[in-house]
Amino acid sequence: MAVAKEMMGCSSFVSSSKVFLNSTYGFQQKQNRFLFVKPVWVPMEQKRRVHLRKAAKVPVVAAISEDLIKAEAKAVPAQKEKAVEFKVTATITIRNKNKEDFKETLVKHFDAFTDMIGRNVVLELISTEEDPKTMAPKRSKEAVLKDWSKKANVKAEKVYYTAEFTVDSNFGVPGAITVTNKHQKEFFLESITIEDFAYGPLHFPCNSWVQSNKHHPRKRIFFTNQPYLPDQTPKGLRALREKELDDLRGNGKGVRKLSDRVYDFDVYNDLGNPDKGIDYARPMLGGEKVPYPRRCRTGRGPSETGKYMDRIFHVVMVTHYLSFYAFVNSNTRLLMADMEAESRVEKPLPIYVPRDEQFEESKQNAFSAGRLRAVLHNLLPQLKASISAHNRDLNSFSDIDGLYKEGLLLKLGFHETVKKLPKMVSKLQESSEGLLKYETPKVVSKDKFAWLRDDEFGRQALAGVNPVNIERLASFPPVSMLDPEIYGPQESALKEEHIAGQLNGMTVQQALDENKLFMVDYHDIYLPFLDRINALDGRKSYATRTIFFLTPSGTLKPIAIELSLPHTSPNSRSKRVVTPPVDATTNWIWQLAKAHVCSNDAGVHQLVNHWLRTHGCMEPFILAAHRQLSAMHPIFKLLDPHMRYTLEINALARQSLICADGVIENCFTPGRYCMEMSAAAYRSHWRFDKEGLPADLIRRGIAVPDPTQPHGLKLLIEDYPYASDGLLIWNALENWVRTYVNRYYPNSSLVCNDRELQQWYHESVHVGHADLSKESWWPSLKTTGDLVSILTTLIWLASAQHAALNFGQYPYGGYVPNRPPLMRRLIPDENDLEYANFLADPQKYFLSALPSLLQATKFMAVVDTLSTHSPDEEYLGERQHPSIWSGDAEIIEAFYGFSAEIRRIEKEIEKRNADPNLKNRCGAGVLPYELLAPSSGPGVTCRGVPNSVSI
Repeated sequence: MAVAKEMMGCSSFVSSSKVFLNSTYGFQQKQNRFLFVKPVWVPMEQKRRVHLRKAAKVPVVAAISEDLIKAEAKAVPAQKEKAVEFKVTATITIRNKNKEDFKETLVKHFDAFTDMIGRNVVLELISTEEDPKTMAPKRSKEAVLKDWSKKANVKAEKVYYTAEFTVDSNFGVPGAITVTNKHQKEFFLESITIEDFAYGPLHFPCNSWVQSNKHHPRKRIFFTNQPYLPDQTPKGLRALREKELDDLRGNGKGVRKLSDRVYDFDVYNDLGNPDKGIDYARPMLGGEKVPYPRRCRTGRGPSETGKYMDRIFHVVMVTHYLSFYAFVNSNTRLLMADMEAESRVEKPLPIYVPRDEQFEESKQNAFSAGRLRAVLHNLLPQLKASISAHNRDLNSFSDIDGLYKEGLLLKLGFHETVKKLPKMVSKLQESSEGLLKYETPKVVSKDKFAWLRDDEFGRQALAGVNPVNIERLASFPPVSMLDPEIYGPQESALKEEHIAGQLNGMTVQQALDENKLFMVDYHDIYLPFLDRINALDGRKSYATRTIFFLTPSGTLKPIAIELSLPHTSPNSRSKRVVTPPVDATTNWIWQLAKAHVCSNDAGVHQLVNHWLRTHGCMEPFILAAHRQLSAMHPIFKLLDPHMRYTLEINALARQSLICADGVIENCFTPGRYCMEMSAAAYRSHWRFDKEGLPADLIRRGIAVPDPTQPHGLKLLIEDYPYASDGLLIWNALENWVRTYVNRYYPNSSLVCNDRELQQWYHESVHVGHADLSKESWWPSLKTTGDLVSILTTLIWLASAQHAALNFGQYPYGGYVPNRPPLMRRLIPDENDLEYANFLADPQKYFLSALPSLLQATKFMAVVDTLSTHSPDEEYLGERQHPSIWSGDAEIIEAFYGFSAEIRRIEKEIEKRNADPNLKNRCGAGVLPYELLAPSSGPGVTCRGVPNSVSI
């Protein structure tokens, strides 16, 4: 017994007279197969005479020396021994809810009572081997989870239970456990561990809600942490592997219940709400007319308007064929709306995502606190705006400063209300006078006037919250790719004389040849929408281009801004160029031009780079992973932490952020056309093969391939914090993924023959991204190199790319003049009636062009919530149960190496932020670039790289 404990590290073993041994638990690769050694029995009296030696390093959690197996073969008699039953004990970890409502408490006590009379939680252990008689998996006798009623009132976060399985000596290696919940209430099963097998503890990572069999009668299946490719699955687990995937796919029919675990695809037909009126109808995104990625299907029925219109169409077409055309002509706008709209679920009712994708309690509490904070911050400006029409605009910069310094006076009895707020919103910073304040955004925390400077304007293109649109100017002047028949001449209004005096003595051609000219170009994405945007009440926009010069110190200097409006006639003046100021008047015009650029930038950042490229385009890959990759699949285990919470946060976005009259439409210049603009970018600009960092940098001309450089490419802007820090993380991810992939796919034929892997990628592309599936640029999945590239790109997008684009939203955008999300006035010229007002009070005109008080505070409250890390965040290099998430010891060791590399990168980033030669991240009042620093505490920190798109 002592020898077994010392060798195996197991805590206990139960048997009548023999010890159950196995040469290897886990797997070792030989001829590309996972091999298991048959469990054997060694008599106790002979076991002590066996000479043991330290096992060689193999890719398993626990192993027995081969000498022991050879000795055993001699020791065991040739005749077949009768199977002996023995017991093994499982430890089951169940996570409690911290807060329960009255109904939940009542049901919990009822379950505790019924558990004592037999309605309990039942488990069954399943072997990796088949029974030779039945050809079905070997199963233990059913075991009951013990002491549920006794521990019903335990207040700990985690409660540990036990269950005792009875198996015989021919059972083989356990590979799965089924769980049946005969209670009324669901419970969260975190893990199951079995200690009593001689080859070491068996770990079953669960992390799943187990529903009552009253509502979900099928048994839940949980597999060990041992990874298997599909063709290498032990016979005893093959049917269970397929059954579990079938359960997750569902049948594509019916309305999904909140307790379901079904993953399926649907189009974005739930953003509009035509039942509230025509103004709330929105086009369906996804399909031939408006290509878009797919989202998680909820199965809700059509809106009442859709059902009504369907009946009207049927009646009119049958009874009055000619009247049908009159009906169409008189209801064109209504018919253009999304008549296939899914019925809406409005806050506070929950929207469906698979049960295990919903926020855990600590995450939900943090998110709810953010929502409450947003409501309170918004309520006060609404009161103020309703009291006085003159307070709708920001009257002075001191009004903005007051949001951080003084707060807004709680009128109409709100003093007492604030005192009753829960502790979780204590960060609202209530003062003794009953005020609520915003935290000062980092961008003005060190230098209040930094946002006015041109060098800060240029620095944020490289190190701000949207550093992914800067591109090298390959030719001058830039040329539009839009159809000239529709949008006017493709030529830019920019001329050499606009920028010649800003190039440090260079000619324009010299500056181009020496890679000194760069551009942020929003012309083609905004221009097709400007007619409609500028017709909206209180919205005015240009399609902008900004030209930058790379100075000898490595900073970017803006040298010209082109402002374009729709081409209305051959002689119309639709383009205007603004250059750096030379006097007071041109200074204010220059500031207005930069504000319009920032407004364009804020829209593209939120609708394209942030929402579309990380949230929206990741969702199809996540849905397909759950549908096609077993939990046992090594690639699922790799991707699992990078999919956490994404479906839930995307569903919440559809419910309140990107929907009709949602936060995005209210706060950003494109208004009701926000999501159509996002869809236009998907159709014309998004390419999965360019989403990886190196490919994106090369596409934008910011880098060129160079095998002599550490990352295989050379940055043309050396002090480009996003790119230089990002390449450190990209390389660490790529090396980790390559190590992982090569472990399970030593040759490319295994990639081609892995049916689950191929089905996952095929469904991600041909169903999840169906509208672009025929594009030739999609990477193939035929080699290990293909797989490494695809997986690295996905993990990059879910972790570092999302972090770089998300967690700086409040630190940079919380001061609205720095990055106004919308503009309400165009820049007047001398022929405009407003020009006199502009000259008389340029500051007032500038502030009136920014969002109103209500719009500004609503935006600030939302980006404050979106920029917040929750307490249960998992950061890059971290995992739940880091030592047992996989049963492969070699992979666990490699993961710890990856974690160490992430910590080394964090130290390198700290070192760079202290280097005075890097002026885009270090200097007087300059914010250090920490958005790609991997770790963070909770709250708004402007740093931290979570594993997944979780907010």
